[in-house]
Amino acid sequence: MVNQEYYKLGTAPSVIRQLFAYGLEQAKKVGAENVYDYSIGNPSIPAPKKVNESIKAIVDECDSVKVHGYSMAAGFEGARNAVAKDLSERFGLDVKAGELFFTCGAAPALVSVIKALTVSPETEIMLVAPFFPEYTPFVTSNGGKAVVIPADTKAFQIDLEKVEANITANTQAIIINSPNNPSGVVYTEETLTALAELLSRKGEQYGHPIYIIADEPYRELVYGGVRVPFIPTIYKNTIVCYSYSKSLSLPGERIGYVYVPAFAEDSKAVYAAVSGAARIIGHVCPPTLIQMTIERCAAERPDLAAYDENRILLYNSLTEMGYECAKPDGAFYLFVKAPDGNSEAFSEKAKLEHNLLVVPGGGFGCPEFFRLSYCVANDMIKRSLPAFKAMIESYK
Repeated sequence: MVNQEYYKLGTAPSVIRQLFAYGLEQAKKVGAENVYDYSIGNPSIPAPKKVNESIKAIVDECDSVKVHGYSMAAGFEGARNAVAKDLSERFGLDVKAGELFFTCGAAPALVSVIKALTVSPETEIMLVAPFFPEYTPFVTSNGGKAVVIPADTKAFQIDLEKVEANITANTQAIIINSPNNPSGVVYTEETLTALAELLSRKGEQYGHPIYIIADEPYRELVYGGVRVPFIPTIYKNTIVCYSYSKSLSLPGERIGYVYVPAFAEDSKAVYAAVSGAARIIGHVCPPTLIQMTIERCAAERPDLAAYDENRILLYNSLTEMGYECAKPDGAFYLFVKAPDGNSEAFSEKAKLEHNLLVVPGGGFGCPEFFRLSYCVANDMIKRSLPAFKAMIESYK
């Protein structure tokens, strides 16, 4: 006998992974140059030079036992101090190392926070469509209820009327992902300020804080001078979950953190519960070598020129063909409306007829849209454009 809920999760197919695997197999048959794979969001720009230099120096210069040994559960104080200093200088806050809890990437950060805030089977956590598909099992598998807020499919900001209509006495938190996966949209300060006012009012009405869980792995990936508001400066009851996977092109190194501001309500209790939740799921003592690297590289930023070139090329080309999508200001995704509103059928047709791999949007809460990940070779984008043209023409 096994846990049936986890069995279902373990055997449920991932559309993204299936498309990625299909592309690898097709490349063997028809040549990699004839497969146009926009399925997976794997950073394609190199890590900043200082990151690799730091890793080499740490291995060569530091005590081997320390480099390969355990850290404290919350992470090394030096690494947390470096991150606290970076956040303080950038956002005008007095962040302390003791408000940071290092995790093995953003996923366990999110799970730890969700687990910490889920106080009963009635606990509700709101998901704003479109959203990262794993949010749903993150909430439901930890005993809560996922409440989906339908998307604003024009601007892909947050539909505040729908948020208000869905808040109840059981609402513990709302997950905000900006820059957004899959739309690439950055939520504006106006949107976030209005959301903060709404949550403050509703929190007073129900007698408990309603937290924003800010999922921010794409915080540094923005273009054209667009500014990403740091949500704790707008709404005090914000808990930040961060990952260096995208900003430093380190997805395989699994390093991130939870930031619980001291000024958030019940901050000490929340931090302790996050720590306890991380302990239960086994994500304590994040990789030592990479923590030591972050201590030296917390202020490093990515060179986004290649992503920006891809973003402009793909957005301009597809909109000129007649596709509809919101202009992405961040991350490395484009969220495009299927010509007939059926992204599942569009994705399958594109795959079979053109080896064009796009992710249908049902899992993101928007079944009429499909996602393109443009952290790919610029030449692949150029080679794929005739396939996109043929696809939209076939619907006319």
